[in-house]
Amino acid sequence: MNVTIENSCIGCGACESICDAVFHVEDRAEVNSANIAGNEECVKEAAGACPVSAIVVE
Repeated sequence: MNVTIENSCIGCGACESICDAVFHVEDRAEVNSANIAGNEECVKEAAGACPVSAIVVE
């Protein structure tokens, strides 16, 4: 699974609140790629909850 954050990210923190093992938000979201394995379900949930659809899961 490949996860990227698009420039449209507004840094709302929804992804981090859903899946803090993978996402961290300062000004905008960042992905800890090393933690994606084993957290795929919460990554997908976070992507679905993003209000600006900035999380791309491939």
